[in-house]
Amino acid sequence: MGVVLRMYLLLAALFAVIYAIVVYGIIAVVFMLIQYLMGPAMVGWTMKVKYVTEKEEPALHRMITELAQAAKLPKPKVGVSALSIPNAFAFGRTTRDGRICVTEGIRKLLKEDELRAVLGHEMSHLKHKDMALMTLLNIFPMIIYYVAMTLMWSGILGGGRDDRRGGGNPLPLIGMGLLVVHFIVQLMVLYASRLREYYADEGSVELGSSPQHMATALYKLVIGAARAPQEELKKVEGAKAFFVNDPSRALIEVRELKEIDQDMSGSIDVGELMALRSKKVKVGFGEKMMEALSTHPNMLKRIKHLSTLT
Repeated sequence: MGVVLRMYLLLAALFAVIYAIVVYGIIAVVFMLIQYLMGPAMVGWTMKVKYVTEKEEPALHRMITELAQAAKLPKPKVGVSALSIPNAFAFGRTTRDGRICVTEGIRKLLKEDELRAVLGHEMSHLKHKDMALMTLLNIFPMIIYYVAMTLMWSGILGGGRDDRRGGGNPLPLIGMGLLVVHFIVQLMVLYASRLREYYADEGSVELGSSPQHMATALYKLVIGAARAPQEELKKVEGAKAFFVNDPSRALIEVRELKEIDQDMSGSIDVGELMALRSKKVKVGFGEKMMEALSTHPNMLKRIKHLSTLT
């Protein structure tokens, strides 16, 4: 193939990339906007949420009212999920549309101070506008993925004659390169999600909860999730990013956390948390890889971070 023809082919490939970015960028933005607008209804349906009045749940309303005042936010809607998995979650398009929900399982597991710490974590997610932020960040890997697949398929379907002549169609190679970029960007988005969890833990402490109560709540949520039926865990697999912790990793994490609970009391007291602060946390290679692909931080590292807030 001549130099001029190769140049034209390269220019065509570059314009194809630009075209795909523009087209799929618009599609991705529209798709994420629809997801953002419909998200609260979808989450409420998936999690089997029933919104409750102050008369129905006075204690829950009282805690959330006090936390909203401390955070200087409008009071969110209060909901109870029928799920037995112990957890809590917050969602909503804006701070004025915020919703904080607890599962039936968490109310049977945590003491009031521990539950308040978890609710403070969720209030912090609303305050930091984390749902909107993560929706925005997820646009980028989506665009890159669709551009990559478009270029790979267009190269495979449209490059036959030039490939036989030895000229080589660059579109599939560009697409493969973009798939690598997509994977890296996706890892960056997951890392951002894990940072938001650390930030929300700090927010709970700023709203008045002690690090010990937040640490104990996290520990108990891991134990509770490890005991939950696998069938129920599978039902919420697509929505677990909203939870305080990742219940699918509970069986592994509960073994790691045993070294913190030195008296095997099922909670983490101030002394145990202080001891962890000066202790070097060791996380295995497998758990590091699982964490890199997760929306939530490793729980041992997360409680270690809480120990630095005492």
